[in-house]
Amino acid sequence: MSTVPTGLNLVEDRASAAAERAIAEFRAARPVVLCGGDQALVAVGVEGLEAGLAERLDRLAGDPARLILPAARLRHLGLDRLVSGIVALPTVDLGRIETLALKVDARIDAPVGPTSTLDDVALELAHLALVFPAVVAVQIDPALASDLGVLVVDANDVRSFKRRKVDDLHVVSRAPVPLDGAPETEFVIFRGGEGLRDQVAIIIGKPDLSGVVDVRLHSACLTGDLFGSLKCDCGDQLRNTVASMAKGQGGILLYLDQEGRGNGIANKMKAYRLQSQGYDTYDADEVLGFDLDQRRFEFAAAMLSQLGVSSVRLITNNPVKIAALREAGLTVAEQRVLGRATAENVRYLASKRDRAGHKIDFDALAAFAAPND
Repeated sequence: MSTVPTGLNLVEDRASAAAERAIAEFRAARPVVLCGGDQALVAVGVEGLEAGLAERLDRLAGDPARLILPAARLRHLGLDRLVSGIVALPTVDLGRIETLALKVDARIDAPVGPTSTLDDVALELAHLALVFPAVVAVQIDPALASDLGVLVVDANDVRSFKRRKVDDLHVVSRAPVPLDGAPETEFVIFRGGEGLRDQVAIIIGKPDLSGVVDVRLHSACLTGDLFGSLKCDCGDQLRNTVASMAKGQGGILLYLDQEGRGNGIANKMKAYRLQSQGYDTYDADEVLGFDLDQRRFEFAAAMLSQLGVSSVRLITNNPVKIAALREAGLTVAEQRVLGRATAENVRYLASKRDRAGHKIDFDALAAFAAPND
């Protein structure tokens, strides 16, 4: 009979593997135990929390349960907060949790305390899992962690996950994919950078990678890119950029899996429902517990570097993207991108201009959208 050599571990990056398992558990609405130092925390996302699990959490020995809420949600509840906080839960009352975490017209009903490091890691886990950013947690004796039948993970593995995935970014496949209007195009697929998701670099034409390369960082927008939604100008920006690169000296479009400003498609639809009730795009996100933008772009800079690009002409209206690439060491000039103003998206575009500093010129948009004489 064969034996396993002492000390052999088939998973080299155990920290990333542990974090990925925790993300999967959280996304499936199953609790996870986070351990750090001499503390342990049972955490489960509010989304999918059901009565049976709530009752079992109540039976845990240790401190009373608490609801962890991000700063944006606490602001909507009536507090002037820049950091997340906790609300004590004498019992794991699903009705009260739903009110504080989800109801549009809710107001805070109890003192809000400061979060611990483990509380903040629990919220980070919710963000990584693209679920609703609110968590129910119970602090327990670390000695009990392995007896609860759930995944136990070191909090540091979760906290360092994004940084490790950027370091692990690599090309997994590439192939020519002729596009309508841009027949000389290559798709390059990267793995890493944003957890379990793949990212795409689309090289259009034959850009001189040693010079200044036209580049766009385009966050995926299923509704706009694929279905032509009138609520945004994402699809127009995508197609206009590809057409411009194909007619010019070529360029690179990074198609990044960051739907809904990094909140995920499900949370984006929740925000769209709120927008249909009169909230602007950023206020709707705040109701849900999200700040202005959850995206990050350092992995996009790493993708460009792996392609041999060090100097770019960034096609964007977003100053955050420009700053991110410069901070990563790339030389960046900027060029604005034009979408299309519609009756359905004009408030959205104005909010991006006025609240997030996007460089949107409505006169230029109107002229671009006007039919040629």
